Amino acid sequence: MGKRNGMLPNAHFHKDWQTRIRTWFNQAGRKERRRKTRQKRALRIAPRPVSGVFRPTVHCQTIRYNHRLRLGRGFTLDELKTAGISKKIAPTIGISVDHRRKNRSLESLQRNVQRLKEYKSRMILFPVNKKKPKPGDSSLQECGTALQLKSKRLLPLKKTIHREKPRKIAKSLKRVHVYGVIRQARKELKNVGREAREAARAEKGLAQKGKGKIKGKK
Repeated sequence: MGKRNGMLPNAHFHKDWQTRIRTWFNQAGRKERRRKTRQKRALRIAPRPVSGVFRPTVHCQTIRYNHRLRLGRGFTLDELKTAGISKKIAPTIGISVDHRRKNRSLESLQRNVQRLKEYKSRMILFPVNKKKPKPGDSSLQECGTALQLKSKRLLPLKKTIHREKPRKIAKSLKRVHVYGVIRQARKELKNVGREAREAARAEKGLAQKGKGKIKGKK
């Protein structure tokens, strides 16, 4: 019998627990099967890269993560046009195309165009007919030295960590009230429209002294 408040033993020892659990005894076998599947695929698509198509760099979503870079779905039509690659030829040479994405800044456009040019300079394009190579095809010597890339990503992103060097805190920095500076900057940003309207009215001679604050439109 239990103690304290007259607790009665209520242990459930007759549950059919064998049917209520999930086992994973085939984990090692699945791992071996996946490895063999990867090897067969690499032989089937050789000498093309194992990682698949070439993808651009894009910014992550939301304010919290938009400072980070990651690999996106495909290159935009503007990026392909600037790099001098046709949108119809791009998928045939291992470049992913996304006709829905748009370039919102010049920096992202230039970054992906440079990425395309680097990929194009490293690419070895095999001719369909060795006897009649087309312009842009690689030579037979380059095709003979081609090796299959087995990395997970084509031209992977390089993580850059900017760290400040340790330094002594100057007296001028100690005097600065950082919280007040931030509040003042927010106030100035909030009143940009009001100050612009007041300046425009002052130029026209409509501003009158001694009146209250000018209310902005809602």
